[in-house]
Amino acid sequence: MNYKIFGSKTGLRVSELALGTGTFGTRWGYGSELAEARNVFSRYLEAGGNFIDTADGYQLGESEEILGELIGDRRDELVLASKYSMGGKSLSTSGNSRKTMVRAVEASLKRLKTDRLDLYWAHLSDGQMPIEEIVRAFDDLVRDGKILYAGFSNFPAWRVATASLLADLRGWSPVAGIQIEYNLIERTADRELLPMAEALGLGVTFWSPLAGGSLTGKYRSAGNDKNNRQAAWNGFLLKGETGERETAILDALEALAKEYEVTVLAVALAWIRQKHDQSTLSTVTIIGPRTTAQLDDNLTSLNLTLTQEHIQKLNGVSAISLGSPHEIIANSSQSLFGANSNLVTLTHPVA
Repeated sequence: MNYKIFGSKTGLRVSELALGTGTFGTRWGYGSELAEARNVFSRYLEAGGNFIDTADGYQLGESEEILGELIGDRRDELVLASKYSMGGKSLSTSGNSRKTMVRAVEASLKRLKTDRLDLYWAHLSDGQMPIEEIVRAFDDLVRDGKILYAGFSNFPAWRVATASLLADLRGWSPVAGIQIEYNLIERTADRELLPMAEALGLGVTFWSPLAGGSLTGKYRSAGNDKNNRQAAWNGFLLKGETGERETAILDALEALAKEYEVTVLAVALAWIRQKHDQSTLSTVTIIGPRTTAQLDDNLTSLNLTLTQEHIQKLNGVSAISLGSPHEIIANSSQSLFGANSNLVTLTHPVA
């Protein structure tokens, strides 16, 4: 396991794979009992991992409760992150408000049996709360010592950029990073979110790197198997093989898996781990194994280094249209600056 500093605005030393604990617990009807969660947690730490990701809404709070039992005296060894916004049960206890944030962080600290969180995310934009309120409330929690850093999960780029600028101009605790869905099938973050994060020095955590299991290849022949998340969660987060692009991605993954003599998922995880090595982005991949067998499958990806040729092949089959204005800028660059100009970067920084 390798380690990195999470973005340019924190001193957090984090492992390149974070342990997502959305499957710790069974209140959603699918997940790990305490004994299995303990095995997964211990095995992840043995492999060198130190970055734990949870949320107040995961398994209706049970994920945090289980982690509170498992962490024990290892708290200082870990980078512990949680989220708020989706853990409330009523209109006044959910969303992004200061009121919700204060209530949620106190409840999370109690469930996790700790006095502070290393990283605290606003889980999902409610589309209503002023960004000033969220960032100012984060700053209060930092000053109170209840959180060390804060960031935004599943927020549009313009709101995160505004938050980062406000924090910097007003001397509030800086926005540390973003958490986004990203994988070979879901690459829309290439348009705005990733260029923004690189420009602002934000750390990035990728959730659903296997597209809800689609990039394991197993759903190509899942048949009537009901003992899987596709059945248990009604296909939640499962992208599926819905068109020619997805078929081309899975075909390419299977071909490379055969060439390297590894699993399909190992190739998919190796790609996302190496995708931005040539940029200044600081990225972490969140894996969400339910069992130790799934965790071990995920960890095998750490032993795989793809060639640049193979990374480019996967980049190509998974590429998306960047849309306007990015394509207009690219198509107009020659006439604006001349064919031999080297004054500007003419290609998208993460394409």
